[in-house]
Amino acid sequence: MTAATGTAAGPAGESRTTSPTTGPTTGPTTGPTPGPALGRGAGPAPGPTPGRATVWDAGEPRRAARLEAALGDPFDPGNPHGHLALVRADDTREAPAATEALLAGHGLSAEFVPHDLGGRLTDLEQLARVLRPLFRRDLALGYGFGVTSLFAASSVWTAGDASQRAALAEVLLGGGRVAIVHREVAHANAILRREVGAVRTPGGGFLLNGSKDAVMNADRTDTFVVYARTATEDGSGSHSVLLLPGPPASGEVRRPARVEMPGMRGARFHELQLHDVTLPESALVGSLGEGVTLALRSFQISHCLIPGTVLAGVDSVLRLAVRAATENRPDGQPARRWHKALSGVFADLLACDAMAVTGLRALSLVPQDAYLLAAAVKYTMPDLLREDLEELAAVLGARGYDRGPLYGGFQKLARDLPVAGLGHSGTAVCQAVLVPQLPALARTAWFRTEEPPAELFRPGAPVPPLDHRRLTHSGTDDLLTATLIGAAERLAGQASSGPLHAALAALARTLVEELRVLRARCAALPAAGSTAFDPVACALADRYALVLSAAACLGVWEGQAGGDTFLADPAWAVLVLSRIGRRLGAPVPDLPAGVQETVLAEVLGRCRHGRSLDLYGTPLAC
Repeated sequence: MTAATGTAAGPAGESRTTSPTTGPTTGPTTGPTPGPALGRGAGPAPGPTPGRATVWDAGEPRRAARLEAALGDPFDPGNPHGHLALVRADDTREAPAATEALLAGHGLSAEFVPHDLGGRLTDLEQLARVLRPLFRRDLALGYGFGVTSLFAASSVWTAGDASQRAALAEVLLGGGRVAIVHREVAHANAILRREVGAVRTPGGGFLLNGSKDAVMNADRTDTFVVYARTATEDGSGSHSVLLLPGPPASGEVRRPARVEMPGMRGARFHELQLHDVTLPESALVGSLGEGVTLALRSFQISHCLIPGTVLAGVDSVLRLAVRAATENRPDGQPARRWHKALSGVFADLLACDAMAVTGLRALSLVPQDAYLLAAAVKYTMPDLLREDLEELAAVLGARGYDRGPLYGGFQKLARDLPVAGLGHSGTAVCQAVLVPQLPALARTAWFRTEEPPAELFRPGAPVPPLDHRRLTHSGTDDLLTATLIGAAERLAGQASSGPLHAALAALARTLVEELRVLRARCAALPAAGSTAFDPVACALADRYALVLSAAACLGVWEGQAGGDTFLADPAWAVLVLSRIGRRLGAPVPDLPAGVQETVLAEVLGRCRHGRSLDLYGTPLAC
């Protein structure tokens, strides 16, 4: 797709003309002098000249609100971007053309380009908020239209030279896409299975051969970021990152067949085959053998951004469940049997958002210490969200099978969510990050690390511009456990403030005791490197990640003092920590009077007044 006048490859390879429209504006826009197009379907770059005022400089949440309004009421059966149209497109396994055109008109791909390269990307929390209107409606479209381009480009933003960064910026600002060719990992699904190898050529450069079973958007771009095996032995130096910026000078890039996935059916996955593709030395991103390191550094972005956007889809399902539970009830209240499910899933969404937003903010505020937190976000949240879908399916009942505009989105999301999170593969990758660190954390970090800055837990507060080059793949501190311990100490002095504070203090104390037990058990594990697939160590990682999610919630709750009335109320934090404690099997007392009612009233009120069910309570188009 192109945001400027140009052509784009359609589903069958045909070209179609796209409009130069850039969406609603409030003033003149400017752009750099267009260079030669890179990538299939890339047109002139409409990006702003850095430092000059343009509509693209309009801050978020303004951009998110503009996209939400443009996408319109998802429950309107006549809306070309509504649930009915999106479900019908999914049935035909095609991306919804009208919505893709709208996104191109808004120049959405510029959201994935750093501001110093002419794009809009300044921090990842803002990006997640801009993307939520799209992911609230269709996960496959959110991925397929472009967020995977960010995941592909992240290694270039992290370690690429000026020429490589400018080349990818030109592709994306021109409305093109960038595809990522992953390396093969254990527990691989179709997206990660098989790999590409690269060998040095006598005259300098690389010769690429190999294939991947499924690459998103392989048929819609000629621009690939390839994690290629450049060493025969396994280990941290086995792979390198190579940039294929367009049709190769020699060799072939083949896309023999589209791969049909069980979920995200509108996203376009193709088998990809590289035959004797030659690349110059300048195609190497970073250093030879740095591919695994670059993956560990740059994939922190996807580890936080995927949960931080996907939860918007579960927000939509909770909204459907509230509609089903209150339908035809004169008082607008759900039957009592649904109170626990609706309030509990809302609490889980807030918990997931607290953890995701904390991770996204950490990448700007404390990038040197965000590595483990990012992995924990991606490790924990998919399971919580899947559990929530099961609870909501019971509330929806037979409506969950409805194919109409009101409830038709549920089955689609249930199919899309496992693919969006890379299923077991994504869990295994994060597990491989967390588990080896547990012994060292237990011995050197827990109960010793200082608390992080309070700004980490203040959603929407300004953060320094994201600097991809500061991302690391190591760290000796554990900031969220320090937050848990500090919050528990502060709450101990507030226990006399009332039953809710007393309950929250008791729950925080229980979780600190859980951390003490974890410290003893993890300190007894073998040294790092021998525990990655130890079932005992993996079970401890599960518990550790849940403790971190509780810590993020406490941090966000404390950060709301004097802010949002509902989030400053301890009721939601009590419900969140109570649910986490039960998942851990910890002794959890009964909820104080009024907790469930307070949380339920909030979710019902937000649905009634069209506000999002996350930390922001953003006005929606429905």
